[in-house]
Amino acid sequence: MFTKTTELDSLYDGLEHMSTTELLNNINKEDQKVALAVEKVIPQISELVETIVTQMKTGGRLFYIGAGTSGRLGILDASECPPTFGVSHDKIIGLIAGGDTAIRKAVENAEDDTQQAIKDLKSHSINERDVVIGIAASGTTPYVLGGLQQCNKLNITTASITCNAGSPIAIESQFSITPIVGPEFVTGSSRMKAGTAQKLILNMISTSVMIQLGHVKGNKMVDMQLSNDKLVDRGTRMIMQQTGLTYENAHQALKDHGSVRAAVDQIANC
Repeated sequence: MFTKTTELDSLYDGLEHMSTTELLNNINKEDQKVALAVEKVIPQISELVETIVTQMKTGGRLFYIGAGTSGRLGILDASECPPTFGVSHDKIIGLIAGGDTAIRKAVENAEDDTQQAIKDLKSHSINERDVVIGIAASGTTPYVLGGLQQCNKLNITTASITCNAGSPIAIESQFSITPIVGPEFVTGSSRMKAGTAQKLILNMISTSVMIQLGHVKGNKMVDMQLSNDKLVDRGTRMIMQQTGLTYENAHQALKDHGSVRAAVDQIANC
């Protein structure tokens, strides 16, 4: 992502000669810069979140498109929303260059196809109510750039998360989020600081959107899917806290009504 020689290059030249502790301390030192870089783009994130909320209230969906690490981060965020917030799997969708195979293994040249992203999006019947966020650390990935260009032609809301100021993807998107994290500890390895920044921003976007759409009450995941014993126990204790029921009665209420929200609402109406 960064090609010219920088102060960081000279500072960390010879990584193979560092001790384990030196490596870890220096990586951590660089990582501390990420949250500060994200803080600087909160106004841009806020503007995008408000737009996504508006679109999703009309039935729109949120799409992430990316390649490599960026694509995997989008898929990770999208896949965590149904169990966390109880939304359907088709509300937030992550797409990666090369398809599902690329989640685990790199697919050669997949990111270089400028037409594939729009094909992938059209397979989900993309429309003007949806929002598409392109994720690309360098801001130049052809898969992402081509997808955003085609979406703009179709009057679909576009946004981007990049770490390179003035990049083609940042310029092409209607909403541009560009945390400048600086050169990577291992030169060009954008899975490090850039990837961390992208993950932080995706967390902020999806969590804020889900809260504003009503999927959180207080700070509790009242619509979470009860997919294992740990979450059933957590849901039971949420009901106890909200209603004053014993554990046994709260557990039964959860079993009867299927979600924390439904159980609490039913008890409140009794």
